[in-house]
Amino acid sequence: MPARGGSTRVVGKNMRILAGRPLLAHTLRLAVDAGLGDRTVVSSDDRAALALATEFGVRGLPRPPEFATAEASTESVLLHVLDTLASEGAEPDWVMTLPPTSPFRRLGTLREMLRHVAEPDASDCLMTVTEDRRDLWRMDAGGEMRRLFPEAPRRQQDRSPLFEENSAVYLTKVMALRATGSVLGGSVRGYVIDPVEAWDINTETDLVIAEALARHWVDDRPRAARGS
Repeated sequence: MPARGGSTRVVGKNMRILAGRPLLAHTLRLAVDAGLGDRTVVSSDDRAALALATEFGVRGLPRPPEFATAEASTESVLLHVLDTLASEGAEPDWVMTLPPTSPFRRLGTLREMLRHVAEPDASDCLMTVTEDRRDLWRMDAGGEMRRLFPEAPRRQQDRSPLFEENSAVYLTKVMALRATGSVLGGSVRGYVIDPVEAWDINTETDLVIAEALARHWVDDRPRAARGS
């Protein structure tokens, strides 16, 4: 669970309050509810985040300075965690990445995705995606607009969907991560979730909208976001 403390667009992002609790707490609660608590590691350079992980019975791993910069990749952080575990004699076959910036993930999503590890022909990575049927255009240097897919039907419901990588969940073979240096490995499958579940907080506006979602998205809201 990557939880860097030095966010610039949303200062102190992972510890900002959403629906009465720190943003990170929503993902910690989800991991515990999914039965992953004793296998969850929070990688952070933020003492408050590490302390919160301990409150949930989850391991907090202090992040070295070289992995706490804005330029440090998610993969470098994951490999640091995996190398630490390996030095302690623990070498998992899979790693699940749960960024704290996606607080509305459903418990059922994690459980369904975890079934992927038992499939005999499992791909290197199963990641969450969001369906997208927008009509996208490009603008050239002179301001001329051209449709990205000129042959696509004009009516949205008639178009074949595209799928956006939303970064809510990645489930990756450790061997593939080490071989490629990418959380995607060499082969990827998608698990479709809806836009609310995929909501990703990267700006102050995202946080304001998330607060509204937490108040009004009740019927199918995950336990973690309800605060129960």
